[in-house]
Amino acid sequence: MDLMLAISKAGHDKKDIYVIINEDDNYYYLANGTTKTLEKPKKKKKIHLQLIKNIPSDILDEIADRNSLDDVAIKRILKSYNRRNENV
Repeated sequence: MDLMLAISKAGHDKKDIYVIINEDDNYYYLANGTTKTLEKPKKKKKIHLQLIKNIPSDILDEIADRNSLDDVAIKRILKSYNRRNENV
């Protein structure tokens, strides 16, 4: 599975953006680099997430290098995505 971004549609974290790091039949496992790390990802039902398909290419390049993905990289990805969307 390629790494993707998702926005929470329900729960106390509504409208928060996460990086999807894993999935199973009904759940995605999410990380944001701060409160939800790669070691302790958030488990969230798939129906409660909106996948982000329109990701800028520079952010996709950072996501593509999955081997060097750590919490700092996740924070950087989310920060650059948020910064880009503020200007739109």
